[in-house]
Formats: sequence, structure tokens, C-alpha cells
Amino acid sequence: MEGYQKYQRGYFMPPEDCREWTKKEYVDHAPIWCSVDLRDGNQSLIVPMSLEEKLCFFQLLVEIGFKEIEIGFPAASETEYTFLRTLIEQNLIPDDVTVQVLTQAREHIIRKTFAALEGCKNAIVHVYNSTSKAQREQVFKKDKEEIKQIAIAGAKLLKQLSEECGADYTFEYSPESFTGTEVDYALEVCNAVIDVWEPTVEHKCIINLPVTVEMSMPHVYASQIEYMCKHMNRRDAIIVSLHPHNDRGCGVADSEMGLLAGADRIEGTLFGNGERTGNVDIVTLAMNLYAMGVDPQLNFHDMPHVVEVYEQNTRMNVSMRQPYAGKLVFAAFSGSHQDAIAKGMRMREDQHKQIWDVPYLPIDPKDVGREYETDVIRINSQSGKGGVNYVLEESYGIILPPEMREQVGYYMKSVSDHAHKELLPNEIYDLFMKEFMNIDTPVKLIDYHFQRTDHLFAKLHIAYQGADMQINGEGNGRLDAAANALRTHLNRTFDIQYYSEHALTSGSTSKAVAYVKILDCTKKEQWGVGIHDDIIAASLQALCSALNRAIQQKEGNQSCQ
Repeated sequence: MEGYQKYQRGYFMPPEDCREWTKKEYVDHAPIWCSVDLRDGNQSLIVPMSLEEKLCFFQLLVEIGFKEIEIGFPAASETEYTFLRTLIEQNLIPDDVTVQVLTQAREHIIRKTFAALEGCKNAIVHVYNSTSKAQREQVFKKDKEEIKQIAIAGAKLLKQLSEECGADYTFEYSPESFTGTEVDYALEVCNAVIDVWEPTVEHKCIINLPVTVEMSMPHVYASQIEYMCKHMNRRDAIIVSLHPHNDRGCGVADSEMGLLAGADRIEGTLFGNGERTGNVDIVTLAMNLYAMGVDPQLNFHDMPHVVEVYEQNTRMNVSMRQPYAGKLVFAAFSGSHQDAIAKGMRMREDQHKQIWDVPYLPIDPKDVGREYETDVIRINSQSGKGGVNYVLEESYGIILPPEMREQVGYYMKSVSDHAHKELLPNEIYDLFMKEFMNIDTPVKLIDYHFQRTDHLFAKLHIAYQGADMQINGEGNGRLDAAANALRTHLNRTFDIQYYSEHALTSGSTSKAVAYVKILDCTKKEQWGVGIHDDIIAASLQALCSALNRAIQQKEGNQSCQ
């Protein structure tokens, strides 16, 4: 691809080797979470949220369990200012939730931010200025010392105004475009801010190191974070925060590796909404912890509700393949995948397994409010016999005999292939009924009666090709006697190869389902299914269904009907 020559690496490696984080296997505890949906997320929407939508979204974030929520840039617009004042004046901020407000390191903006916070119990005042080489040279046209003084002046004003109003706010500083800043210089600026604030273990400040633009592979960011954590002043009094964006599609990896490297906190959004390619997706990060057996300290047990509120208020759509939340992320269309999932599910149930290890499913879909019956096995032209059987069993209690599954599976795949669509569970059941169950054309069972002498004697009342008939047969059992009656009086040649039955539901009003396989005169297998309150009726319905399918498909010829 032409044009690559004009690009070069815009990031800076730490001045020393920083790879201790690589020795850790996984993140073993939840970070401090801060949602920036109402600020970074909202500002990137085509149509920003209204006041009512912001209030609804804020409530969702509280329900999920966020204890820190960046609610906006109150000095930027009247809408942002009004939202913060509404939260404060209507007492909508729970006592255990801290709101965060953003401000540039500019005096008039900082002062307006403090005015907007009047009466707020718990707040984080987040001040920032850009420190990257590109912004220093191209935007601000200032040297390193001048840029550092902007940060120091902002830090001093935050401390001054907080003391003047008697507030006990938490301070946060971000060297914006950290990833494009020389790492030792970023450390110099952050330490200068820390020296102004003089945080303590009892009253910490936050140093946020944003991936404002992704410029490197995630391991580089992790090494940068490790260097900052090693050399930051008063490290035990500092909460090191990450704010990754997703320009290279590595926001989640940046965050996880950054946490391994020593960070304490993550700023992100639900489903990764944000400027350009978005912020890091907190849902994915939290659920990745959950899937490793770590409590994420956030509640996504009703993921469909979270998706619904998100989509309604942001007018964004959650991708069908979005990790943990998309409509298709637990779906298996492949036959081999379906077979493995179905077997894993049954073993889990049979053995009462507590640990989740079902193939192809990293977590139990029910843990996020999804349903096996409609979410896990999805039938299309690529699906297999195991998938169809799973849907019929889980949704409708129909347990197909192993020998029947292939015929039913191929039939469903053929229908899906010709229709060029996925088959939903109710469609699978309707097709199964139409093709295999209680088929009553051209032979319709009206009534039956059995009498035992030396053998079993069957009297069947049937309708055949419009004629009402009473036919008789004798055999070793009910099904054999009925089959002999049908063979003799309808001049049909077939052999019963298989019969089984089971209860469809439990209880006194339960129905029975029966399965019959016959070999017709051309030696082709035909399956039939019968469902009835009475097991005898069900078995006869199954026999008639198999015979009717053979007749309808015109498998026989005139000489061997």
C-alpha cells in the first residue's frame, strides 16, 4: 500500500528497561472504575444527549456500580453546567458516588468549574494540558518549560480555590497526549504537579496517563506506565489512572497491560463510545476479569437492559459481535461448535459441575441475562444435526433419537439454505411439526381399539384418500398389529426399524412423544413423530406420520407400494 513511507513512530520508549510487568500472569483484582460516558462519550455523539437522556444514563451508571462518574465539562457549555447543577440541586448523586468534572488548565475555566460545583459533596476536579512534542511545536509553539508551567499554574489554582471554598475535592491531572510525550518529560511535569498538591496516603491525588491517540503496540504503553509508577513522587499517595483510546484497536490490551504495569484506575466508556475509534470499553474489561474468576465490582447481570438504555440514549448501536454484549457473541452456527456446546452443557448438567468450562463459551450466557434457547445455538445452512437437536430439546422438550438427528438436521439446513436465512427456534419447531410430526395425509388415524387373544388384535378407524375405513390387523404388540393392518388394507410394503418414546413434560397433564422409523419398499428410511396425551395414540401417530412421509415422497412404485 503506497504512502507508508510518510509515517514514523511517534511514541517514546522509557529511558530505562521497564518490563517487570511481563512476569505477571493476569490482572487479579478490579481497578477503580471511572465512567467518562457523559463527557468523552457524549461529546463524540452525532447528537449529544439531552438533559433527560443524561439523567437516565447517569442512573444506569449508578445501577451498574460506578463509584466515579465524569459528568462533563461544566465550563464548556450551558447544557453541561445545567446538568451538573441538576444533579446537585435535585440531590441525585448517591453519597457513595463521586462526580468528576473536566477543566483545561486555564484560569477562567477553572474558576467557572468550581462555581458549578458549589454544594457538591464528593467531586474530582480533573485538570489537563497537552504535553506532546507535536502539540508543543505545532499548536502551542511553547517549549517544555513553558508547557510545564501551565500545568503547575493550573495545579496551584485548583489547590487555592479548594481551600477558599472549604471543599475537600480530589484533584486529578492529565498530561494530555501522554503517548506522544517524551516519557521522562511527562514524569517531570507530573511530579511538578504532585509537588504542588502534596497528596498524602489519606488524601490521594490522581495522575491520569491517557492514550489520547494510540501510537504503539500495547507493550510499549505498559513499559511507559511501569516507568512512571517507578519514578513518580509520593507513589503511595498517588492513584495512577489510565484513559486509553482505541485508534489501533488495542484499547483493551493497553488497559490490561497498563494495570499489570502498576496502574490503579481505568477511565472508559460502555461499549467503547468516544472520539474517533472510541475509548476503551469498560464492559469488555470488566467481563474479562469476570471470565478469569475475578470480581469486577461492576454489575452486568442484565446486559440486555444495559444495551437497551445505551442505545436509546446515545443513538449508537451495539455491534452484534461486541464482546459479551452483542446479540451473536454466544451464538454457534457451525455444526461442530454446536455439537461441542451441546455436549458440554449436558455434561455440566449431568455432573452438577460448578466450574464453567463449556467449549466455545468463555462465560455462562445466563450470567449476563442471556438465554440458551435463543442465544447459544443458531441454525443456518452451516449448522449441524446437534444444533437442531439442542434447540428442539432445550426449547420444546423433544429429544430426537440419535439416528433421527441427521435426517432432521439436513432438512433444516436445506430449508435455511434455500431461504437464505437463519431459522429461529419457533421456526425450527414449526418446520419439524410440518415435516415429521402428526402427519395425517393421506392416512389419518381417527380412532383405535386393541384386544388381546393369543396375539394382539388391532381395530383402526382411518380416513384414506377421502374414504372412511375400518381396518384390522394382528401382531405381537400394538405397533406391530397396527402396522400389519396398514400393510394389508392399504397394500403398502414397509418394515418398522425403530421405536422409542418419552414424556414431553412432567406432571399429570404431561404429553408423550413417540418416534418411529420405517424402511419403505425402496429400502429408504422414513421417520415419523407423534405427540399425544396418550402414549398409545402417540405411537400410532408416529407410525402414520412415517408412512405418510413415505407415500408423499412417492418413494414406492406401483409394484411395491
